[in-house]
Amino acid sequence: MNIDEDTCGWLGIPTPLEMHKQHARLLENEIQELNLQLRKARADIFGLVEMLAEAQAKKEEFSGYLKQRGAEAAAMRKEISALTTRAGATAREAETLRGMLAGLMPQTRTIV
Repeated sequence: MNIDEDTCGWLGIPTPLEMHKQHARLLENEIQELNLQLRKARADIFGLVEMLAEAQAKKEEFSGYLKQRGAEAAAMRKEISALTTRAGATAREAETLRGMLAGLMPQTRTIV
């Protein structure tokens, strides 16, 4: 569309230069907004990286704690097994001794 330069002013139609300036201002505002969003995103990412590092440190700490407790539990299971075996042997020995004692004691008879 070919519009005379003379009529642009009184018709309220912006000139190509005014349109380019307006477009440049819009782009500058958009770039500023995007830079603000980028700064915020970078700060958020930095915070997340710090949180991840803290979480990994806690994970390592708890992993060591669990390994230590697992070793203690294994030692206790071994001790329980040894005690159970010893208790069974002691019970068998007591039964043997009771049998021997019963053989040595005279049998009492009740007369009715």
